[in-house]
Amino acid sequence: MQQDQRQSARKVVRTKIALAMEGRAPVMGKTTDVGANGVSVSLPDPLPVGLAGQVGFDLLVDGVFAPIQARAKVMYCIFSGGEFKVGFQFLNLELAAVTALARFTR
Repeated sequence: MQQDQRQSARKVVRTKIALAMEGRAPVMGKTTDVGANGVSVSLPDPLPVGLAGQVGFDLLVDGVFAPIQARAKVMYCIFSGGEFKVGFQFLNLELAAVTALARFTR
């Protein structure tokens, strides 16, 4: 039985996300949920665990779009429902992103 390794609560959110992973062409995906420490994304192709790069998406926080740009690392990648569910852990978030994520997930 796999144990959930998430360190914070998640909130379901479906929005476009841009991924610029090291050594790969940029791709677009869809978020499935987000938390203070990471984001889960649906992608057509797999990404290897441990791969790092840049993620970017917008969150609607208190009626205003808050852009989230962050370094992130792939923590898991599973095939489900005809697509890959990829979990990212945020790395060194800027204060504005930390604040927006905290307000969004409260």
